[in-house]
Amino acid sequence: MGSRQVSDRDWQGKRITVAGLGVSGISAARALAGLGASVTVVDGGDSEEHRARAAELAELGITVRLGDAQTLPEGTDLVVTSPGWKPSSPLFAAAAQAGVDVVGDVEIAWRLRGPDAAPWLAITGTNGKTTTTRMLASILSAAGLRTAAIGNIGTPIIDVVVGDEPYDVLAVELSSYQLHWAPSLRAHSGAVLNVAPDHLDWHGSMKEYAADKGRIYEGNSVACVYNVADPATEDLVREADVEEGCRAIGFTLRTPGPSQLGVVDGILVDRAFVENRHKQAQELAEVTDIDPPAPHNIANALAAAALARAFGVAPAAVREGLRNFRPDAHRIERVEEVAGVTYIDDSKATNTHAAEASLAAYDPIVWIAGGLAKGATFDEIVEKSAPRLRGVVLIGADRALVREALARHAPEVPVVELDRTDTGAMSAAVREAAQLARPGDTVLLAPACASMDMFANYNKRGEAFADAVRALADERA
Repeated sequence: MGSRQVSDRDWQGKRITVAGLGVSGISAARALAGLGASVTVVDGGDSEEHRARAAELAELGITVRLGDAQTLPEGTDLVVTSPGWKPSSPLFAAAAQAGVDVVGDVEIAWRLRGPDAAPWLAITGTNGKTTTTRMLASILSAAGLRTAAIGNIGTPIIDVVVGDEPYDVLAVELSSYQLHWAPSLRAHSGAVLNVAPDHLDWHGSMKEYAADKGRIYEGNSVACVYNVADPATEDLVREADVEEGCRAIGFTLRTPGPSQLGVVDGILVDRAFVENRHKQAQELAEVTDIDPPAPHNIANALAAAALARAFGVAPAAVREGLRNFRPDAHRIERVEEVAGVTYIDDSKATNTHAAEASLAAYDPIVWIAGGLAKGATFDEIVEKSAPRLRGVVLIGADRALVREALARHAPEVPVVELDRTDTGAMSAAVREAAQLARPGDTVLLAPACASMDMFANYNKRGEAFADAVRALADERA
């Protein structure tokens, strides 16, 4: 299977407004203009960078309107939005008043697929999406299939769908934003890894956030993969309208039941895609094949394996794909061991759900936490993690919220609070953590907060942590 030359019949002369001059917006504008649509891009920015991008699109006959993202261009037939734009945006209110549909780039990509296009194996969840999607792509590649990890993972999904590269199957990471704007999406199989409070300011409520995650199951033809440990994901499967014969497939860190994948004596096993699932299990891989073998990463591997098995991938390819996989930077990444203490960078843990999973993987821990809380509360994560904590170093704008939770639930744990938010605070945090740690401990950067109070993004925060650890190692060498 693969992409085809997309017909322009349905797009010729259509007046389309693209909201946002970011990566996905530019991708949508280029593709739709290439199919004969009359495209106008609107963006509230008007910087030098915005103008440079606008000039490039103008050469393709695309109109760009900068400095006004609220007014709907006259005669618009369809609005294509970038994922981050809130449903409450004035532009979309104007579209609704004019009877104009609003969709996202994923929806456009789905509509542009041909009848022989590669099926999608789709993944969403509050945490673990990127790792699971890349694990899945590694497994599919090990099976000899032409594949790519796309979507929210970086490569614009429209570019892949309309490109000339042929694929057998695509591993597609989808955010709740993207799913909200993709009503027609019908994946071969889909997975919701977990559902925890996040982006509630965008979705309006936890109910709406979960419902958008659940859209990934709509129309699935083979498998809806859910997390046995997170009942909310199974509830979303029950609510989904799927094709006849589509199965609910659970994954668990415990011994699996029929129609589940799980772990038995350090071995990942499949009791879903075997001939007699009530009496038999198929070995897929060992926990030691997974890097790193932290509990939440094993869960990611099981979800990826479930989707691959739903597509007919053999057990040997699952093992090889997991062995070949290496996680991205700043995701429970081992930086260095200094004086018997291991330093782990999980700067990607930007919410409490992700940080809690990371904290569960080590013992004892000196925890570096703090940043922008995004409305989060910390009582639950502190209460669960308290027995593992040797000490805590707090940084960032909302560090007081974490300190107060520690005072309530772990008053005996030593806490160092750094009253500074400059980027040099990370070096000080590492030094304070080193003072609290003992040989055999882990110093864990799992902030449970966003990074933008101190750093451009979580990558820069993780790099600052790694640089500070290496500087410490050089001093003590």
